[in-house]
Amino acid sequence: MSAEDLEKYETEMELKLYREYRDVVGLFKYVIETERRFYLTNDYELQVHSVQGEVFFEVSMADAWVWDMYRPARFVRKVRVLTFKDVNIEELAKSDLELPSDDSGFGN
Repeated sequence: MSAEDLEKYETEMELKLYREYRDVVGLFKYVIETERRFYLTNDYELQVHSVQGEVFFEVSMADAWVWDMYRPARFVRKVRVLTFKDVNIEELAKSDLELPSDDSGFGN
């Protein structure tokens, strides 16, 4: 596989992932972003831990969707993330659920 073939494949996978995101975003209430992944969920729990002066976060989610083009199934029943990095949690407003029109360059 050439570098050009690989780039084309990744572009197609990203487009497929974007379309799936567009189809499912309205089903969820929260966006949770960690240093490695981006999740959509309706239920989460965040715990902050401190062990020997080190602070880390534990995020647990139920029935989540994960933005990861290399996963064969993006819906996950339970997710538990442990991280020393920032965790960003946002509640989606109804206006956030409106996606750009098809003239965004992504097409159908």
